[in-house]
Order: sequence, then structure tokens, then C-alpha cells
Amino acid sequence: MLPKKKLKWLLLVAIVWVGGVGYYAYRSGHFKQSETGNEALRLKPSASAALQHYPGRQVSWRYFDEKAYVAQSQVPGSDPYQRHKFNQEASDALASNRAIPDTRHPQCAKEGLLKPQEELPATSVVITFHNEARSALLRTIVSVLNRSPAELIEEIILVDDFSDDPSDGEELAKIQKIRLLRNTQREGLVRSRVRGARAAKAPVLTFLDSHCECNQGWLPPLLRRVKEDPRRVVCPVIDVINLESFKYFGASSDLRGGFNWNLVFKWEFLSNKEREERANNPTLPIRTPMIAGGLFVVDRAQFERLGAYDTAMDIWGGENLELSFRAWQCGGSLEILPCSRVGHVFRKQHPYSFPGGSGNVFARQANTRRAAEVWMDDYKKYYYATVPVARNVPMGSVEERLNLRKSLGCHSFQWYLDNVYPELKVPAAGGERLASLRQGQMCLDTLGGSEGNPVGLFTCHGSGGNQQWSLASRLIAHGGLCITVDAEAPSGT
Repeated sequence: MLPKKKLKWLLLVAIVWVGGVGYYAYRSGHFKQSETGNEALRLKPSASAALQHYPGRQVSWRYFDEKAYVAQSQVPGSDPYQRHKFNQEASDALASNRAIPDTRHPQCAKEGLLKPQEELPATSVVITFHNEARSALLRTIVSVLNRSPAELIEEIILVDDFSDDPSDGEELAKIQKIRLLRNTQREGLVRSRVRGARAAKAPVLTFLDSHCECNQGWLPPLLRRVKEDPRRVVCPVIDVINLESFKYFGASSDLRGGFNWNLVFKWEFLSNKEREERANNPTLPIRTPMIAGGLFVVDRAQFERLGAYDTAMDIWGGENLELSFRAWQCGGSLEILPCSRVGHVFRKQHPYSFPGGSGNVFARQANTRRAAEVWMDDYKKYYYATVPVARNVPMGSVEERLNLRKSLGCHSFQWYLDNVYPELKVPAAGGERLASLRQGQMCLDTLGGSEGNPVGLFTCHGSGGNQQWSLASRLIAHGGLCITVDAEAPSGT
């Protein structure tokens, strides 16, 4: 038995030792918490400020200061919608790695994971931007890095399309896997994406808009389909990020892309037969005649073989139409994958100016006209009948794109209608006339409504669209819907 004096001494040593271990554990936990931030925002090892040292401890990573980055673009008291046409205050208040709901069908959970021994190709993610809200752009990047298997992201290529503040992109270039390219003049989405694609290192290209949020398991299903058949161009289901509150909402997976003879993209429901088939297997890919164009994945070699984009197109608009026609008519296909989800901020107005004037619709009509002239053969006459003003819009030479089509041995537009989009009804020869119905300066307009909604009068704009009507057999129709009289409506409506 130990003497009391020695026992007290040992007890004191034990207390000090336990206290020291507890303090060290607390300090270690404290340092770990402070050192471990948003993993997507780790600085590059090559950056001089990428590492920090603690006395007597190991080297630790430092992280990108997102609060300081976002704060630099804030103007207290300003209209939060003015610059970006969405609520910048709501966007700035959210963390770059905020939680969002998993909007996939429960059967998709396994599709979003890498399978045992599965080897998928890595991808270069190309994001173009011009004067984008810093918080929205950063959240796009973080969602890619945080919600993708690290080995599948080769790089994120940011193409700054001559933003007013070069530091919008320069600051982000400090983050791991980010490569920055900056245009020396405004080039627009089409030429900016081509520049990013040419700089890419990975065998697969992923194009994203600059105000997106990738959801859980979004990438493996896309890469898997492209690996199985490199001729496929695949897209996620595009969920909705509310432009006012920035809440994230899941979109229907029973939609595909289409268009009318005005060649404006629209979402349309799958047929009843297709929906019945999908009820038993909601993970099935959806064949789509048209893609929205903002978010898609494509094999890089296939993208180059098909002629990338038509770089004579300015800014944006029509490029999705041209790419969709080209993909289908030249031996490929377009798919929407329900097990891949990416949120997108849909704006009602465009926040940036166009060379040649703010909101220059002629640039978009010129792009669409180029697509029609190259890919629609004689069916382009229905586009011109629907949008007469397009005939007078200068579009430049399309000889190079016509030669591309010939060299690729692509199908006719008749083939596209027969095999891809038979639902697009061709006006009956001689039995139907396309026209606007005008009274003074006002024209009959759909007012953006759908089946069951009233039509009305709106200032004539001469661009067809909602004011273009099909007249045949005493029927007045638009997009397959006929005008009827509601006998039960109150008098005067």
C-alpha cells in the first residue's frame, strides 16, 4: 500500500493529466471546427495564401472568404432587382452551400451514386457569365464541387464575357479546380462557350448557366448515358429557383422541350401513353425534340464533330434550336434524365444590354433565322409566315454551316418531323392561312395564356408569336388551341 503523501501526489498528477488531455481535445476540436469550412472553397495549393500555420501544429488549409467576396458587390439602399432582375438581397443572404430539397423520385437514389467498379469519364464544367450576381455565381460553383464525386470534376472553366468588374472572376480563380478565361470584348454566350470548350481538358463537356444549383446525385446519371452512347446530348430536369425568395422548387419530370412554328422554345407535357409507361419506371430517360440550351452534357469529341456552335450567332437565342436540330438530324439524340436535377433562376427580363441596343430582339431573330435557313429546308416558310419580320433581319452568310451539314450527311427536316417531332402539325396546304387580327394599333393576343384562359388585345408588335393566328375552316387557332365563346361568361366579357 502506497504512503498517503505519495498517493496524493499521484492523484494530483492524474488530475492535471486528465485536465490537459481534455483541454487539448477541446482546443483540437476548436481548431478543427475553425479550420474546416466549406470544402468547395478551399484555396488552390499554388496560391501563396492557401496555407496557414499554427504554432506547434500542422499546416492547415485556408478557405475563400465568400462573405467578403459577396459584400463587395452590395450597394446598401439600392433596388435589389435593378441590376440582375432577381432579388439580389435574397440571394446574398444565402450561404453558398445552403441545403436544398432532394427533388428526385425515390427510385433515383441509386442512379446518383457511382456503382462498384464503375468508371465514368471526368468532365470539364463550362460556365459563362456577364455581370452575374456574385452570390449566385459562387453558389453555382459550390454546388458543382460539393454535390459531385470529386474524381468526376476535372475543372470548372469560368468564361467572363467582359464583365464590368474583372474581379468578379479573378477572385474566384483562387478556388480549387477553377480556371478563368476573360474575353477582351463582349462575345455573347455562343462564342464564350466555344472558347471554354476549346480550352477544356476532360473528354466530356458540361455546360451550365451562371445562376444554377446542382442537386444531389446530379452528375453520374448524365455521364453514364454519354459514356454508353457518345452521340447523346443529355440534360437534367431543370428545377425552379424563385427569383424573389430564392426558394428551391422541384419541377415536373413529365415535361419535354418543343416549339411552335415561331421557333420559340416551350415546355410541353408528355403524351398520356408516355406518362403511363413512366408510371412504372419513373427513372427512364425522356426523348426530347428540343433542349432549353442552358444546361447539358455532351461528349467533347462529338461536340466538335458536330460543329460545336454556330459562332456567327450573337449573344444568345436560337443556339439551342440549332444545336437540337443538328444533334437529331446528324445521327445523335437528345434526352432529359429525371434522375438528374439542377435548379435554375428563371428571370422575366434580361439584366444585361445587347450590343446594338438593350434587349435587341433582332439579334435573336437573326440567330433563329440562321437555324431555319440551314436545317429546316422548305419548312422554313412556315417560320417566315409566322414571324414575317424575320425575313428582313440580316443574318450573314450560312454557307459554312450548310457545308457542315452536307459533310456530316445529315437527315432532312422531313425526317426530323417524321421520327422525332410528329406532334408538330404542319399547316394544311392551301387550307390554312397564318395572320394577325388587327384593329387599329391593337392585335388579338393570347396574353401568354393556355387552354381555358381568355384572349385579349395587345399593342401590335409584328413579330408573330402570341399574335399569330391560324385561319382555316371558320376556325381561329393558335398552337393547336381554338378560340371559343364561353356561353356562361357574364355579358361584356
